[in-house]
Amino acid sequence: MMAARRALRPRGEAPPRWGAMLRRNLVTVAGVAIAGLFAATAAAQPASPRPKMVADAALQGPPAWAAALDRRLRAVDARLSGEIGVYVQRLDDDATWGLRADESWYLASGVKVPIAIAVLREIEQGWLTLDTQVALRDDDFVDGAGGTNAHRAGARLPIAYLLEEMIVHSDNTASDVLIRTVGLGQVNAVAAELIAAQGVRITTLSDVRRRAYGMLHPAAAGLSSQDLLALQRAGPGQARVRRLADLLDVPASDFLLPDLDSAFESYYATHVNSATLRDYGRMLAALQRGQALDPAGTRQLLGLMARVQTGTRRIRAGLPPGTRFAHKTGTQYRRLCDSGIATLPGAPAHPAIDVVIVACVRGADTQAGERALREIGAAVAAAKIPSAAAPPPEVHR
Repeated sequence: MMAARRALRPRGEAPPRWGAMLRRNLVTVAGVAIAGLFAATAAAQPASPRPKMVADAALQGPPAWAAALDRRLRAVDARLSGEIGVYVQRLDDDATWGLRADESWYLASGVKVPIAIAVLREIEQGWLTLDTQVALRDDDFVDGAGGTNAHRAGARLPIAYLLEEMIVHSDNTASDVLIRTVGLGQVNAVAAELIAAQGVRITTLSDVRRRAYGMLHPAAAGLSSQDLLALQRAGPGQARVRRLADLLDVPASDFLLPDLDSAFESYYATHVNSATLRDYGRMLAALQRGQALDPAGTRQLLGLMARVQTGTRRIRAGLPPGTRFAHKTGTQYRRLCDSGIATLPGAPAHPAIDVVIVACVRGADTQAGERALREIGAAVAAAKIPSAAAPPPEVHR
């Protein structure tokens, strides 16, 4: 497996100083129209066959715990104004269960896990190190959390810092700098190998905004990094729509859609930065088993994911005390996700169990969505370790 992955960039291909040039030459931009104007930024890469380690187990029937989990989570779904999607996989026996797990879901910052894998593979092969410094550029800045935006253009930041900001704090600027460093083609090659061979189109985080605002007006394709930051400062809803009209110097009456909600729903319908929850769960299973990265890279990434500071009211709030949850959250307009590997504590007769949990919410507000994700965590814990030493916390509504 490792040898097959290294074939993407052989060590002897050229001296490391030519790495950036090679990455640019490997990336072929596909001309895919979005709203008739946006070019797809995912590089065309040969689709790798899905590795055997991420295939579903051949089950004779549904696992014993599935019925109770199904009843509980369908009740959560029925109470919600939107919809939930869930994929659960026990890693001891590969038993799985899902609700809308084979539908396409917008991953939001969930795409930062394959970005991190692409970076750590470059480190495996000696093209980068954790100490390699990357200079910030004026066009790198994106709105969002994290500390990278506190630095000025020209600042040189180490890869280790950028990985920390991207995973632990969900920093969008750090993400785009890392994509630029390894090349978008490498990121999409990881997605094709580990998530879905038929194609997952991952874009930069700045491109997410331009594509979404572009559903309102095609001139949004030319928004600068400073424009994106100004739109965030404008606030949500119609205030942002009015600010966009000002930045583009066009009347809001010329916009193709009436509001931000319609614009983002149209963007989600393009399925960029989207995947099925089952496929995303397979990638997490491969990561936990050491089949996505070498041992050092696996420890590095799972360690970062175990220290994630976002989503404190989501899945991990429903998991029992003592659970290690290595995960990544994702948040976008009326979309919330939380996905990771939970090591659920056991009781004397029940050893700890590693469980992949991938969950997203669409069409609900943030408070209701986070409550649903918390209930998903509690339901999975109850189904997996019914005789655990400590019961899952009670969920208050």
